[in-house]
Amino acid sequence: MNRFTHKEVISVKNLTKFLLGLTALGCMSAIATPSANAQPAYGSYIGAGASFGFTSGNSSAGESSRTSGLVAARYKFLEFPVSIRTQILIGNSTAVVPTVSFDVPLNFDADVYIGAGVALSNTVDTTPVGNKNSFVIQPGIDYTLPNSNLVLFGNVIFAFDAYRNSSGTSATSLQTGLGLRF
Repeated sequence: MNRFTHKEVISVKNLTKFLLGLTALGCMSAIATPSANAQPAYGSYIGAGASFGFTSGNSSAGESSRTSGLVAARYKFLEFPVSIRTQILIGNSTAVVPTVSFDVPLNFDADVYIGAGVALSNTVDTTPVGNKNSFVIQPGIDYTLPNSNLVLFGNVIFAFDAYRNSSGTSATSLQTGLGLRF
């Protein structure tokens, strides 16, 4: 005994065919469409800006906070979320801060990063990152200006045990500037 009429069976068959067709179309479009992989702050850059020291070591020994000029460079590995960065802080004394960073995209125009490296500032006069070679952590952000090759960058350098006459005292500095992508 058949409970369905001939018209109901045809309607279910047509609905099944329609749903199978939609599923096949969806699978084909997912396979044929290339995925969108944003590469924020795409590429490498070189830039200039300023560095502002927020901490001081032993003030009586002349280890006060400093402000200096900045030359910054980034080389981005295109296949990996890793960059090599260097900050050169130029003032009364010079410090070079090379780091390796892990980059995390926020959107197509921006990424944030965390880097680790060293501050090479073994000088008598103080720099924004102290006057002693030290280990550094460097969080930051890169923002590519739309429709241009310009990058706004900013970061903070935390230099540990950074002052010669103040054992254990860390230095904190803020760097910001404008870069040109290449």
